[in-house]
Amino acid sequence: MPDASLLDTFPTPADSPLLIEHVNEEFTSVCPVTGHPDFGAVTLRYQPGDRCVELKSLKLYYQSFRNEGIYYEAATGEIRAHLVAAMAPAWLQVVTDWRGRGGIRSRIIATHGTVPEAWARG
Repeated sequence: MPDASLLDTFPTPADSPLLIEHVNEEFTSVCPVTGHPDFGAVTLRYQPGDRCVELKSLKLYYQSFRNEGIYYEAATGEIRAHLVAAMAPAWLQVVTDWRGRGGIRSRIIATHGTVPEAWARG
């Protein structure tokens, strides 16, 4: 099961708003139907409130999905929920881009708060 307790945060080091973007190009989980591995990229964009996510903890959190049987949509939504709970950002966007299987590629976008128009489409 993905482990949200791995997420660590630190105080936001700026007084004015920041746009933070982290990209993980090596996200893996398992298809709950076939048991085959799913490979994708996760892009996290957010405007922090008082807290930012620490990168090593984010990497370890993403790795906790590695053997998890979970649908793309559920993984994306769970990442959003865990990060919102850990950081309480002004807004947050999680975009997952899944490698093709059977001729179908998928992109899932989950948001929290009002994402600025420039970023709303992922």
